[in-house]
Amino acid sequence: MGPQEIVKLQDVWVDYEGISALEAACLTVRQYDFLGIIGPNGGGKSTLLKVILGLVKPNRGKITVLGNTPERGRKYVGYVPQHSNFDHNFPISVWDAVLMGRLHHAGLFRRYGNEDRKAAKDALKTVGMLEYRDRQIGKLSGGQRQRVLVARALTTDPKLLLLDEPTASVDTAAQSEFYELLAELKHRLTIILVSHDLSAVSVHVEKIACLNHQLFYHNSKEIPPDELEAIYHCPVDMIAHGVPHRILREH
Repeated sequence: MGPQEIVKLQDVWVDYEGISALEAACLTVRQYDFLGIIGPNGGGKSTLLKVILGLVKPNRGKITVLGNTPERGRKYVGYVPQHSNFDHNFPISVWDAVLMGRLHHAGLFRRYGNEDRKAAKDALKTVGMLEYRDRQIGKLSGGQRQRVLVARALTTDPKLLLLDEPTASVDTAAQSEFYELLAELKHRLTIILVSHDLSAVSVHVEKIACLNHQLFYHNSKEIPPDELEAIYHCPVDMIAHGVPHRILREH
């Protein structure tokens, strides 16, 4: 028996007012996969994450998360939103921001308990940010903020971690440190990371899917050149500039 099936999409279609965001998407993600989903902006990557989270219902097709509906599977999923979606000026400490990840355990009008505080402390230790627990989150660097958002997602001990453009506003040095963190986390959970940055993602993830409304996935890092051209609408030599050739079959 192979690794546990974490996410399964079967012929999933999503339309927004008659405009297709996902077309006949099929995907199987198994336990401890580290999958990068690449593709141009507007290609449906964020929509795919929302489908997995149960925030967007497909027009047709079937999706399961850990064998359940996305709504039921959501409690096993940690989510790190796009950097730009976080209000950096909101006056909240690192500690309080991470504790918010436990809200569905504590309840909106209940106090956090010892279990919640331990989960927050452990998560901050995991991402190397415990010493910043009293710092206002808006005072952190972009890379540090991303680590805090990962810690918040880890407080529920998820089986699946979803990351939406996690390094889009982070400098190169912080990106490297962030991917080192993910390399440690991949041994304890399944990771799906979406990005439009092929060159960065291809170096670090173990499997790659390409998405531009249609999803191309071969359960590996190998991407046929004709599929890359179909997705990015430009020649492979432009796409692959600076990208390790191991992600492409020989050409």
